[in-house]
Amino acid sequence: MASTPPRRGIAGALRSAVGEVLAASRLILALKTALAAAVAWYLAPLVPFADAEYSYYAPLGVLVAMYPTVVDSVRSGLLALLGLACGVALGLGGLAIISAGAPGIVALGLVVGVGVALGGVRELEAGRDWIAIAGLFVLLLGGQNADEFSLSYLATMAFGVVVGIAANYLVLPPLYLREAGDRLSDLRGGVVALLTRIAEMMDAGEIDAAELDRDADALATLVGAVSVDVQDADRSRRGNPRARRAGDASERNSRRWWALERTAFFARDVADLVSRNPELRDGSRGRPELLAEALRRAADAVAAPLGAPEADEQLAAAADAVDRYAATVGDGIGPSAAVASSLGRITAMSRPFA
Repeated sequence: MASTPPRRGIAGALRSAVGEVLAASRLILALKTALAAAVAWYLAPLVPFADAEYSYYAPLGVLVAMYPTVVDSVRSGLLALLGLACGVALGLGGLAIISAGAPGIVALGLVVGVGVALGGVRELEAGRDWIAIAGLFVLLLGGQNADEFSLSYLATMAFGVVVGIAANYLVLPPLYLREAGDRLSDLRGGVVALLTRIAEMMDAGEIDAAELDRDADALATLVGAVSVDVQDADRSRRGNPRARRAGDASERNSRRWWALERTAFFARDVADLVSRNPELRDGSRGRPELLAEALRRAADAVAAPLGAPEADEQLAAAADAVDRYAATVGDGIGPSAAVASSLGRITAMSRPFA
């Protein structure tokens, strides 16, 4: 029995991994990258100031620049080239040390050590890891023709970066606004599920604190993941010709995220208060059945999309249920008053949902 949860965890991770690999956006990115790498390799011998012998660096440049968004492709490509340039200079410096009579092993150690140290410059981002690599390549492969190798290396990599950026911009530039909207709907579902589960426990008169903690933690994890998805979607708009046809999807996602992030926070706050404070369950302050009703109505308000025929009615019902529960709590502070306040906030922020 003890081995069942790990198997489920592994199976879930595998399903998630397969889904990520076979996602349409990932497959399109893979196809574009493959085509761009082939084109870059084929055309690399025509690059000025570069030796055709080093054409294999062009596909590498494509890989450096091919990111899920156009703006990230441009930024990462340029930063990688900056890191490469630093590495090339470092490698040439290592060759100069050897020319001055130092042992090769000393030059190699210095190039790698300094390259890794320079990689600590966070502003270089994607270019950080290329400093030591480029320096090592120049030192070990440049030989007697280090200047020619370095120029070819940089020029061919730069050509690959340009091809990668062009492919990402011209061939179905990725726009993740719809995916972000779907993920926001997942988050809305997570909030609704947590509120509904608390209501069910209140009805049953038995609160499983450990289960509520797990559900609240899972919702917090989902909030973090959706945050990344929304940010990726926003970045995908920048420099993207398809964004002009996206209408107000980005603004709608931003409004939904603003409301859902806060709603998830208050839902987790309610779960924490209910699981740790007996007064919410024993009726010593406030009526538990009214709290359960307020939780269900709040969940309905969150679940109703903006513009749905039932949205206004459910929002009004939620506000009324929360007010009725708050009236039994009375004035003052404490867990019951805090729950009533959090449910009031959830209800108030349900209107921006779509």
